[in-house]
Amino acid sequence: TGVGAPSALQSRVIGEADGLHQLGWNVPPEELIYIPEHWLSYMEPPASMHFLLGLFYIAMYIMGMIGNGLVLWVFSSAQSLRTASNMFVVNLAFCDFIMMVKIPIFIYNSFYRGFALGHVGCQIFAFIGSLSGIGAGMTNACIAYDRYTTITRPLDGKLTRTKAFVLILGIWIYTVPWAVMPLTEVWGKFVPEGYLTACSFDYLTNTFDNHMFVGAIFFCSYCVPMSMIVCFYSKIVSTVFNHEKALREQAKKMNVDSLRSNQNQNNQSAEVRIAKAAITICFLFVASWTPYAVLALIGAFGDQSLLTPGVTMIPAVTCKFVACLDPYVYAISHPRYRLELQKRMPWLAIKESSEDTKSVATTNTHNDQETKVSA
Repeated sequence: TGVGAPSALQSRVIGEADGLHQLGWNVPPEELIYIPEHWLSYMEPPASMHFLLGLFYIAMYIMGMIGNGLVLWVFSSAQSLRTASNMFVVNLAFCDFIMMVKIPIFIYNSFYRGFALGHVGCQIFAFIGSLSGIGAGMTNACIAYDRYTTITRPLDGKLTRTKAFVLILGIWIYTVPWAVMPLTEVWGKFVPEGYLTACSFDYLTNTFDNHMFVGAIFFCSYCVPMSMIVCFYSKIVSTVFNHEKALREQAKKMNVDSLRSNQNQNNQSAEVRIAKAAITICFLFVASWTPYAVLALIGAFGDQSLLTPGVTMIPAVTCKFVACLDPYVYAISHPRYRLELQKRMPWLAIKESSEDTKSVATTNTHNDQETKVSA
């Protein structure tokens, strides 16, 4: 990394001569040692690109803080929402909330066109990002497991608050080392990337130890939760489809239209609701973290010339954007949550009826189980 210093200093001379700048031209010499030389060979983006990204991040920051803040407030204070399953929703909102907390660092760097907050700001940004990103992925996996056990084993699959607490504790025990190790440089390290306004773990240093770290974090923070999410939601969809098929066949034998006494033609069928929820949840996780996973693998094991500053900013944006969407997908689509919002903030004009809080996706099981299906 230290080899990059002359390159950046030389770019200052070029900038003074004809107005052209390379990335790192405005970084103090003592901070240049923390920037991978790969980025210092690229021209910086137009100032307008920095400003547009800064404005977009401001919008995401407001949206994410409000959405996740409301989830934390309502789910934590409403008695009807204090269930074991909703503890995972609160934990997910907490992960997304702290993801939003680091955004001001990016905004500040963007409006100062580079590595303005230096090494310390970079370490804070990347550390919070690792905690929130890996924590959210594992929480999504636990939500998938919880819904799977509830729907496939409605009589004995319901988690208790104690079991949910143990799982959440396990999430953080699993997550924290992947943020602490690169922070302390025990294994891996955090470095700036892209336009030098964001930071992540180092996937560019060409050493065996760093390749092993990238491979390990790819498997543990991406492959593990991804496999769990796809597995559990696939089984949920399969179970619900088979259940609905059995009900229709039984109804046909009895010469009735449906075995459901409260079925409403205006309501979506159970299999469609569950399929949509499962596909949406899987898609959000894939859309948010697959770009970063591919980026890291290319940086460590592929052609690094493919990783231009503009390309590497794409996954940085997608992860934050999905953290903004999570509260609306997981919670605002939750009937009981909407009912609590209607009570606390009537000016939102949500118009949620208490009858709508019952799910049509399962038969008459426990109310908490029904809520998780509709969520």
